[in-house]
Amino acid sequence: MATASDAPVLDTLAAMTIDSIERCGMDDENLLLTRIAALVAMDAPAISYLAHINPAIKANVTVEQLQDVLVAIAPVVGTARVMSAASHITQAFGVAIELAEAEAEAIAQAEAKSRRKS
Repeated sequence: MATASDAPVLDTLAAMTIDSIERCGMDDENLLLTRIAALVAMDAPAISYLAHINPAIKANVTVEQLQDVLVAIAPVVGTARVMSAASHITQAFGVAIELAEAEAEAIAQAEAKSRRKS
């Protein structure tokens, strides 16, 4: 029987991702570059790229590597998909930055509130 969750879809996607990673023999860097290539091929929305930003940063994926992937797959998936992906990746980075700024602001506010109580 399934357990109740506030985010069953996200929980399912996370479980699928964990299972995939555990069964894959690739190192983190190549796994993420391969997943990004697959996202480009299917013209995924920005939110799909957003889910890969933090893991890619942790795996030390560079902008140059990402660009190399886009160049390598362009003849296969086409210019329109690569340009769409570049736009979606940019949007995802923008959202990631906004989320990080919001988190930093919330932490700063919590610390300030804690200091006022002391």
